[in-house]
Parts: sequence; structure tokens; C-alpha cells
Amino acid sequence: MAASRMRITGGTARGVPLTEPRGVRLRPTSGLVREAIFNILGDEVQDARVLDIYAGTGSLGIEALSRGAASVIFVEGEAASCTAIHASLARTRFTASAKVMRGRLPGAISSLEGPFDLILMDPPYADESAPETLIQVASLLAPGGVVVYEHGSRYNPPERPGTLQLSDSRVYGDSAIALYRHKESE
Repeated sequence: MAASRMRITGGTARGVPLTEPRGVRLRPTSGLVREAIFNILGDEVQDARVLDIYAGTGSLGIEALSRGAASVIFVEGEAASCTAIHASLARTRFTASAKVMRGRLPGAISSLEGPFDLILMDPPYADESAPETLIQVASLLAPGGVVVYEHGSRYNPPERPGTLQLSDSRVYGDSAIALYRHKESE
């Protein structure tokens, strides 16, 4: 485990390098996309209770902590990635505000207790269970909360998965993000 070129893009830990796990194939969210996500969210991150699933390096959740989130629960299936997240949390001094859970998705969702104000979801782009996971996390989302779903730019995310509704989407090269909120009463 070593610090990488990947760094926090904003907030109190801006510029702090993150630890990347060795031997695990990841596609971490780029700094450009992370910065865009948090610029879109703005003040919604402040004091938020955050869930970072498919956490990988933990960059999204740690970015949220750096920008004022109250707490983050990270869910990741790879042991090496969990170890790297712990190292990055120690380096950024956010250990007390975070919990790292090792678990495979979508199964690990049943062990989580919401509500969360912000759910960050960055599955492998080829993960066919991601839409099912999106539907399941809706039950953990607080009223007025938002789910940020990163996906490949060639994929069209569902507009109305379960109780969620697509409220915004943006494309950044090969990556794209979709923001979901609970459907308005009809």
C-alpha cells in the first residue's frame, strides 16, 4: 500500500494523497469527476450522513468528509481496498467519522441502517447488478436526499428505478454521473 497520485480535490483535506490497494483492479473516480460531483452537490454535503458503496479507494466518501459530511460508511468487497481506505482515513484524520464494512453488493445492503442524506455509488461499469443495487439503496435514502450513481458514459441509466427518479445527469469523457432523488408524489 502506498500513497498514489490520487488526491483529495477540495475541503479541509485538499491535496492529501490517498492510498491505493495493490493487486486490486480498480477504476477510481477521477479528480475531475469527483470535483464536479461535489460542486453539483454544494451545501448538501454539509453535515450529511453518507453511504459510499462500491467504495474502492474510498475517494468519494473521503472527499465528502473533507467537504463537511458528518459521517461516512464505506462498503467494499475487497480486503485490500478496505485496508487502503483505513490508511487514507488515518492520513486525512477522518477515522473517527468513518466506518469501513467489508461486504459484497447488493447483499451487504441488508445489513445497513439508514437513512443517509447522500449515497455515493461507483460500481464497476460492467456490473450487471448495479441497477438492482440502485433500487435497493432507495430504502436507505432520507427524504430530500440524493443518490449519485457513476457509470460508463455509453450506458443509459434507468430514469425511474423503484422509488427514485433521475433528477440530473452529466457526462465527463468515458464517465458519467446520474443523480437520483425520491419521486415526487403523483
